[in-house]
Amino acid sequence: MELYESLFIIRPSVSDEETNTLIDKMKAVADKTGAQFIKAENWGKKKLAYEVRHERKGTYAYFYFRAPNTTVGELERAYRLEDNILKFLTVHLEKELVPPRPLEASAQETDGGRI
Repeated sequence: MELYESLFIIRPSVSDEETNTLIDKMKAVADKTGAQFIKAENWGKKKLAYEVRHERKGTYAYFYFRAPNTTVGELERAYRLEDNILKFLTVHLEKELVPPRPLEASAQETDGGRI
């Protein structure tokens, strides 16, 4: 099983309830092919860097999961078939993501712990 990140952007005109239903639908597509989710998050509405399909904002959804390589094809096929999804990107990860260290800890390490 490989490690993947997938991000997709949903039209902002879609209601919150429909957005959650769409995220669950995409998650079910991946589950059906054997994906094991580590994280599935709704990042909310954000401004897009440029206009996409006449939209200036979008609702971002993020998946972080382990899955066989066939999952990506099925998931991206489902993204393409859904009219309410503006854009998507799935990335294969070489190793697990490491959570960032707290800012204070990294500052103390650089100056030898002196204040």
